[in-house]
Amino acid sequence: MLLWFLLLICALPCEPAAPLPRPVLKASPSQPLEGNPMILTCVMQLPPQKPDVQNQFCFFRDNQMLGLDCRTSPELQIPVVWSKDSGSYWCQAKIMTPSITKTSLRFQIHVQSIPVSDVSLETQPPGRWVMEGEKLVLICSVANGTGDITFFWYRGALGLNLGTKTQRSLRAEFEIPSVRQTDAEQYYCVADNGHGPNLSGLINITVKSPVSHPVLTLRAPRAHTMVGDTVELHCEALRGSAPILYQLYHEDVILRNSSAPSGRGVSFNLNLTTEHSGNYFCEADNGLGAQRSKAVALNVTVPDWNGSDHLTSGVMEGLFASFGAIIFLALLFGYWLKRRTGRRSAEDPLRKNASPITQQSDYLNSPDSMQLQPFYENANIVGGDKVYSLVYHNQQELEPVIVQHTGTHMENKVFPDIYSRLRKADVTDVDYEDAM
Repeated sequence: MLLWFLLLICALPCEPAAPLPRPVLKASPSQPLEGNPMILTCVMQLPPQKPDVQNQFCFFRDNQMLGLDCRTSPELQIPVVWSKDSGSYWCQAKIMTPSITKTSLRFQIHVQSIPVSDVSLETQPPGRWVMEGEKLVLICSVANGTGDITFFWYRGALGLNLGTKTQRSLRAEFEIPSVRQTDAEQYYCVADNGHGPNLSGLINITVKSPVSHPVLTLRAPRAHTMVGDTVELHCEALRGSAPILYQLYHEDVILRNSSAPSGRGVSFNLNLTTEHSGNYFCEADNGLGAQRSKAVALNVTVPDWNGSDHLTSGVMEGLFASFGAIIFLALLFGYWLKRRTGRRSAEDPLRKNASPITQQSDYLNSPDSMQLQPFYENANIVGGDKVYSLVYHNQQELEPVIVQHTGTHMENKVFPDIYSRLRKADVTDVDYEDAM
């Protein structure tokens, strides 16, 4: 009976088993961006009569297995993908009972990168200035960009490359361990992830250094300063970042101040009086600490106006030359005036007192010539070019007569009242000794 049943079952046609389909690999997203996650799913469609078959799933990129081993879950989560993760992906589905392995078709995945954008440069410490000798950090960052980014740092508008870094990050740092004055420049950075370089803006870095002790120098026109001299007090700090404020002190009292935008020294000019005697020093300050110079003594003397050494030889010679010329001209003028006065006195009767003249009488009835004492005097009667003189003659027989002179000829005329007329003689040059 049992044998018959078995033969009956074998005689019936057996239904063949349905073949297992290929698994299908799916990626979400199918075109991922760099820096984003991606999920791989290996989809296997089992027949309805075998829903409880145990399977294992393995994932591959090119010929490399992803993960350490196969897994029972049909999903593989990749937290972050990069451009280097682009490639050919596929999966395998393994059926444990019976042992069957099915491989999916290959699926090409291209991981997309985002170009860098909004590149900026910052400094540490902030404020874009740093003390000399301190550390300066240049921070280059991008707002967007994926994949490996190469950062470049440059100094100066001409672009002197300071350093280069490549890293998968949106920011990178470049460090200057000890800043010097020569590091005060313009800086910028560049970022590139394969889509082309992107530049930041320029920033100015100021390197500040405290001022050194200034040097005060006195510049005077002579070794011993005197009242009225102009002296120059020059104050300069050889080191220190600009601008620098200079102050001049006279006996601990601020006398003047001046600013040097370029950092060089300044000069103070003083027109000396006796009150300027004393000690001077200057102070330099650029906001990082004031420094003072050594004191300089200034002794102002009062000039001795009786001493020739207080006037320059040129001034003295000029004064003596001027006075000598004036005196010489005065003497010359007096000499000429004296000669002129003597000449006029000899020739002009009006300007010379009458003096007795003893001469022999030309009259017929005159007594002995030795007894005659004629004399004349000016009558102060002037008419045109005529001068009248009264002539007196000591003769008993005759009355005083007036003799008329015409030129150098004298007429022998006797009248009761005769006026003498003299014609003015032409002025001629005579020797000064003769006029005297």
